[in-house]
Amino acid sequence: MSDGFSVRLDFGDEPLMGAVKYANRKAMRGVGAYVRRVAVNSVHRSRSASAAGTPPHTRRGLLKNSILFGVEGDGRSVVIGPAKSFVGISMTAHEFGGMYRGRKYPKRRLMGPALMQSAPELPKLWKDAIR
Repeated sequence: MSDGFSVRLDFGDEPLMGAVKYANRKAMRGVGAYVRRVAVNSVHRSRSASAAGTPPHTRRGLLKNSILFGVEGDGRSVVIGPAKSFVGISMTAHEFGGMYRGRKYPKRRLMGPALMQSAPELPKLWKDAIR
């Protein structure tokens, strides 16, 4: 039986997509900050070199201060790591092992383990992101 009327709803998705993009960008900033904090906390100040396979030590705290993060323009990715302007390319030798200034460095991974340690917590940053 028909009541003689019909309803049509047009759903404009622009406001929703804008809210999703904003929420994703905000969550990515949280991801960057969280992984950065884990990496900074794994670096210790010491005059001696760290053992191979452990995060590198910092002598004056420069490595801790150099770890930065930034969300890409589209908001779908975040870059986290030591800034070249602070520590130069020395961290490449530490992270992946190799030569730097004529010396061979063993692998002293920092960013990879920080990401793996953070991974279980990252999905929580998207929970209730869209309001």
